[in-house]
Amino acid sequence: MYFQPEIETMSREELLDLQLERMKWCVQYAYDNVPFYQKSFKDAGVEPGDLKTLEDITKFPFVLKQDMRDNYPDGLFAVPRSKVVRLHASSGTTGQATVVGCTENDLKHWGECFARGLAICDCDENATMQIAYGYGLFTGGLGAHRGGETAGCAVIPISSGNTKRQIQMLKDMQVDVLACTPSYALHIADTAIEMGINPATDLKVRAGIFGAEPCSQGMRDEIAEKLGVQ
Repeated sequence: MYFQPEIETMSREELLDLQLERMKWCVQYAYDNVPFYQKSFKDAGVEPGDLKTLEDITKFPFVLKQDMRDNYPDGLFAVPRSKVVRLHASSGTTGQATVVGCTENDLKHWGECFARGLAICDCDENATMQIAYGYGLFTGGLGAHRGGETAGCAVIPISSGNTKRQIQMLKDMQVDVLACTPSYALHIADTAIEMGINPATDLKVRAGIFGAEPCSQGMRDEIAEKLGVQ
């Protein structure tokens, strides 16, 4: 199982100290490498040295979605393009698309963070993970993919759509964990029922990683009941 006991069992005091240490580093790094932060800090009357406690973060300005749009495509990057190994972007349906550039170290941390989430679901090298998030510029599919491989899972990169095939793979490959949006998880369950399959008993899915959109408690309960997952 992917588990980091030095972090997971850290005392509250140690955790707060680590958060402050890393926050100081992050604020200083952003200020040193991104002109946008230098200007926004100056306009707010603060500098990195003013961050002495966790509460001091309230002195610093927010970064708004419009700031990301105004600095399109890479004005907020803190490294040169030669250090960027992957680019993701939003859909741009509500305005200028926003771009995220990832270094190899970013991807490593991303995978480790997701793997820790999978460990909570008791999923490791003995688990099979089906990823029905969309792959592409959206971060969901590839983010979950990196996390699944980091955790040691056998990853099925099926992406979204073709629901009957999704159900066939879930059944034939005895998938342990399903990763997709909540609404698609419910659609998979309902389609399986229409096909004469009881997803709670005929499938082996025991955990769900559902995100990327809002989910009411009622929807959570319905997914849990129909798929038989926590």
